[in-house]
Amino acid sequence: MTTNNDSILIRAARVIDPAAQRDETADVLIADGRIRRVGRITESADQAIDAAGLILCPGLIDMHVHLREPGNEDEETIASGTAAAVAGGFTTVACMPNTNPPLDNEAAIEFIFRQAARSAHCNVLPIGALTKGRAGKELAEIGQMVRAGAVAFSDDGCGVANSAVMLRAMQYVAMFNKPVIQHCEDADLAAGGCMHQGLTSTRLGLPGIPAVAEEAMIQRDLLLGSITGAHYHVAHISTAGAVRMVREARARSIRVTTEVTPHHLLLTEEGCADYDTHFKVNPPLRTAADVEACRQGIVDGTIDCLITDHAPHASEEKELEFQNAPFGMVGLETAVPLTIEALIESRLIDWPRWVACWTSNPARILGIDRGTLAEGAIADITLIDPSTSWQIDAAQFASRSRNTPFDKRTVRGRAALTIANGLIRHSTLSGVSPTQLELAR
Repeated sequence: MTTNNDSILIRAARVIDPAAQRDETADVLIADGRIRRVGRITESADQAIDAAGLILCPGLIDMHVHLREPGNEDEETIASGTAAAVAGGFTTVACMPNTNPPLDNEAAIEFIFRQAARSAHCNVLPIGALTKGRAGKELAEIGQMVRAGAVAFSDDGCGVANSAVMLRAMQYVAMFNKPVIQHCEDADLAAGGCMHQGLTSTRLGLPGIPAVAEEAMIQRDLLLGSITGAHYHVAHISTAGAVRMVREARARSIRVTTEVTPHHLLLTEEGCADYDTHFKVNPPLRTAADVEACRQGIVDGTIDCLITDHAPHASEEKELEFQNAPFGMVGLETAVPLTIEALIESRLIDWPRWVACWTSNPARILGIDRGTLAEGAIADITLIDPSTSWQIDAAQFASRSRNTPFDKRTVRGRAALTIANGLIRHSTLSGVSPTQLELAR
């Protein structure tokens, strides 16, 4: 068992740190919860780990998860969600505000930090609501939430429909230099839809959500962003048209970033063909052309980040008929191999680009002091075994929920070791055990 004062020496890993443009075989020494040295290290440590053949990178960051606490602790808690995070290789997660009650005031943000201090296995960063109650009518207490530590603002799950409210939100949030994260969906265009609108939804007799529901809101928001200068971030982008709009906006120097999920890089609307509600997500799974556009968005840098949109639901909810079941799937424990499959095995990008999408890029967008292996940095580290083959088993998830369409899928690559704040929180390596902490209850 290690403590925060023990030193850890990880030897002979392929060290990839996009923030420092580093990609080399090296050793990494951790002491007092910090990165002490990266390079060829001859000194000893309290614990030595042979990482030959493994990839060592800054701790992975997921800037878009749903932890369900407060309000739906039967589906997930901060404790269970962060246990899933470290099992998947994540050392930092940013939690969305669509809880019950929502994270729309200073006290709610402080609650997340208190609960994380008591029970989290990794770093938890709260994202505050843009509007009170996420109702899209009146701005929330943004300044007070910034003071409490909110890293971004979003009404995720609901797009802010009122243009005047969105304009004021952008102006206000820009004063604090925080990103505005928009769930891009015109509720009127998407009303009643439960999957992508197209030939497949027509054949299945299911109401659809058209691509234009996402694209229309993005187009409006890009115009507002050009006026305000706010940092506008498109959540879980899913359509070819949306990717094109972001690419063109960047060419016009509009301050816009975006993210994409593993399922929007791997799955299409055809997944819904058997009315399997595990494929029901929002935004919906789109066409093969949309999947290819999202992949190319990663390739050319239009899409900055990979995220899971980890959305736990109770099994009895997902057992409802397709139209009545909730949107969403869990993803923290499967994201590493699925994005390796979509992007590395397909030879679309290299490992440094993949690492950047999970580390330095989300750290830059959120403005946090993470995502680097610089000497003196907090020791958040993920060690990845890129070649191991394994079968996803939802029954073994650390998450409280099991709603994934990837159960029993054979995949390659996984997190072998997760170190958060200098402590080993997850390990599949022989002879290396996670630190046992007495978490407050």
